[in-house]
Amino acid sequence: MTSAASRPRLVVLGLDGLPLSLARALSPHLRNLSRLLPFARPIEAELPELSPVNWTSFFTGEGPGVHGVHGFTVLDPQTYALRIAGFNDVRCPTIFQRMSEAGLTSRVLNLPNMAPARPLRGMLVAGFVAESLESAVFPPFLLGPLRATNYRVEGDTTRGAADPEYLLDQLRQSLAARRSALNLLWPDLAWDLFVCVLTETDRLFHFLFPAVENPAHALHGACLAFLREWDALVGEVLDRYEALPEPKRLIAFADHGFCALDTEVDLNRVLTLAGYLHLCRPARDEWDAGVIGPETRAFALDPGRIVLHREGSFKLGRVRESEIPGLVAELRALLLGLTWEGRKVMKQVLDGRELYQCENAPDLICVPERGLDLKARFDRQEVFGHFGRFGMHTPDDVFFADTGAEAQGDTVVMRLRDTGQLVLRHFGLGDTNQHRRGGLIL
Repeated sequence: MTSAASRPRLVVLGLDGLPLSLARALSPHLRNLSRLLPFARPIEAELPELSPVNWTSFFTGEGPGVHGVHGFTVLDPQTYALRIAGFNDVRCPTIFQRMSEAGLTSRVLNLPNMAPARPLRGMLVAGFVAESLESAVFPPFLLGPLRATNYRVEGDTTRGAADPEYLLDQLRQSLAARRSALNLLWPDLAWDLFVCVLTETDRLFHFLFPAVENPAHALHGACLAFLREWDALVGEVLDRYEALPEPKRLIAFADHGFCALDTEVDLNRVLTLAGYLHLCRPARDEWDAGVIGPETRAFALDPGRIVLHREGSFKLGRVRESEIPGLVAELRALLLGLTWEGRKVMKQVLDGRELYQCENAPDLICVPERGLDLKARFDRQEVFGHFGRFGMHTPDDVFFADTGAEAQGDTVVMRLRDTGQLVLRHFGLGDTNQHRRGGLIL
């Protein structure tokens, strides 16, 4: 029987939104992050390069075509109500379920898209976008200790662009919450897998990426001061890991990269101006998909998902099967021809069903050039513009480090879904093919 001292352990450290190139550039200032760089290399995010898509790809070991999360939002085809995606939308088993079945224990802290929390062998404090702390926690007895430390699932970033000082203060409070939860979940070492995700970098980069990247920026010093605090918490995780008895392994990775944003590009406005999206009334807000009228042939969902308004799939849909090949060709030509200030907007426009190998996928997936951030609002009057954010996700330059890859002979990690498969292989649980059967994919 394996003793508590000698049980093999795997630690996963999530560094939300961290590009490898930025990690290298900031390493002289961030001594703890620099401890990971000898093991680091870039991997690719799943498309679209959003947090719920990619963190779900990690915790299932599958791509969006299997796990079913294709973006931040889900559209009801009958009511046209738009809602935030969550764990109830995940259509295949998680790595934590696989571990539970094998008698292995997981502790999971601040992992996005895991709410509403469900039972697992271990403990869970889910991350963004949990509606409440109650919905984020399993088992429920954790609520008391977490509330005692004023734990928060997410800081308030609504004033991020207009009030950088407020944003940084909120992120510091968020960091303090992660530290208090780490102190609660780690110490007894009664776990095999520990997952800790720090999402504060993503929030910082969305609003202040130019300040982080450019030493001449007026807010660079303030951002660097915050990142040193973030780096101190990274160091606490690394110190705890180093103090573990052997055998052990640590992997650290981001869910996507980041770069400076030059302009947002609203695809629903593009489709409206081109006559593909017809709004039946003025939108109440950016989420008001109820404006999609029966004459609509195509619309967009965040960030670059193009959906055909198919007859039989949507209550008001009129696009017949025979029209689809021609319509897809028209839309691809429109999108590939889109320019901003002489620059091409699109790097690629991919067939969603080919990409994901499933029938309920978006029809087209748009991949923009760097600096051009795709949106899918329903109330915008302009195609291009700035709306408070100055950093954007990228599918490339994604940070990944593995302290045990060479020793384990496990170097095949190319994109986010592979990180989940790595965890399963580490514990001898193989791939997930047997768990895909029984209608879980289709």
